[in-house]
Amino acid sequence: MRAVIVNCFDTYENRVELVHSFLKNQGYDVTVIQSDFRHFKKEKRIKKKQDFYFVNTKPYYRNLSARRLHSHYMYAKNAFEIVERIAPDLLYVCVPPNFLSKFAARYKQKNKEMKLILDIIDLWPETLPIKKIKKTPPFKYWALQRDKSLRRADLVITECNLYYNILKSALDGVKTETLYLAKKEIKVVSNAKLDNDEIHLAYLGSINNIVDIPKIKEVINIIKEIKPVTLHIIGGGEKKNELIAAAKSADANVEYHGNIYGSQEKQDIFDRCHLGLNIMKDNVCVGLTMKSIDYFQHGLPIINNIPADTKEIVEKYESGINILEGEDFEQKIKDYILKEKYLNKTNQVKLFQEQFSTDTFFKNMENILNNIL
Repeated sequence: MRAVIVNCFDTYENRVELVHSFLKNQGYDVTVIQSDFRHFKKEKRIKKKQDFYFVNTKPYYRNLSARRLHSHYMYAKNAFEIVERIAPDLLYVCVPPNFLSKFAARYKQKNKEMKLILDIIDLWPETLPIKKIKKTPPFKYWALQRDKSLRRADLVITECNLYYNILKSALDGVKTETLYLAKKEIKVVSNAKLDNDEIHLAYLGSINNIVDIPKIKEVINIIKEIKPVTLHIIGGGEKKNELIAAAKSADANVEYHGNIYGSQEKQDIFDRCHLGLNIMKDNVCVGLTMKSIDYFQHGLPIINNIPADTKEIVEKYESGINILEGEDFEQKIKDYILKEKYLNKTNQVKLFQEQFSTDTFFKNMENILNNIL
C-alpha cells in the first residue's frame, strides 16, 4: 500500500512528520512531497530527509503578493505530477495553499478508488489580517478553490473546531474530524525559580502583524498595579522593536533572548516566568496556536485572547486567564495574580498529555482512519 503526503510549508512539518510516522507504522510505503522553499526564512532548504521529496519552488519575498500565489500554483501543479507517477492508495493533503485542494479534488475525480484526506491546517483568506478586503471577489474566489474541493474528499480533517464551524456549510455531508496539533515529547529538567516580588511574563514566537501589541501593553499595565513586570521575549520578527518599546513604555523590564530552539534553554527561561502571552489581534481567525501548546508542554499557564478551542481548553483545565474581546478582564487578571493561581503546574502537564501529546495524536489518527478505510 502506497501513501503520499503533500505539504507546501515547512511550518507544518512537525504535523507532517507525525502523520508520516503513523502511516509507516500502519504498514504504508510513505512519500512526503514538500516545497523546498522555507516560508518564514524565505530561503531554499538544503538538507534532505528520508522519504521526503522536495520540489523546486519559485521563491517569493512578500507574504501577500501575486508572486506568492503563482509560486503556490506552480508548486501544486508540480507536486501532483509526482503524485500521478506514484499513484498512491492513500493521498493526504495539507491545506493551504488552497490550490492543493483543487488539484487533489481533480486527482480524486480521476482516481475514485483512492482515498483522499484533506487536512485543513489554516484558513485562507479567513485567517489573514486583511479585514474588509477578505470579502471582495478575488478573495472569495481564493476561498472557493478550497471549499468546492471539500466534497471530493473521503475525509476532511480540521486543525481545530473553529475551522470546522467556519466551513460547516461547505462540509455538509462530508466526513469530518478535528485533529489538534501535537508536539513530540521533550526531555527537559524543570526547576522553577519564580520571583515573589515581581511577575515575569513570556512571549514566544514570531512577532508579526497579527500580534496585538497594544493589548499586551494593557495587560502589563494591569499587572504592574500589583507587582513590577518583566517580559521575556523568545523569537523575532518585523514587530520585535515595537513590542519591546511598548513593554518598556508600560514600565516593564524586557529581556530579549532572541530565537531559541533548544527545549532545555526554553525551559530554563520559562522556569522564571509566571505566565505566557497568547495574544493576537481580534480580527485574526485562529482557534489554536502552536505557541500555546509550547507553553503548556513547558508547564506554563497562559494569558489568552484566542477564542473557541483555546478558550475552552484554558477553562476546562484551569490553565490561565481568558481575556476575550468585549470582556472587562482587568479584575480577572488581578484576582488571578493575587491568588497566585499560576503556581499550579500539574494542570498544564495533564492538559498537554490529554490534548497535544503524540500518543493522543496517534490514537486519534487511528480512529480517524478507521472511519474511511
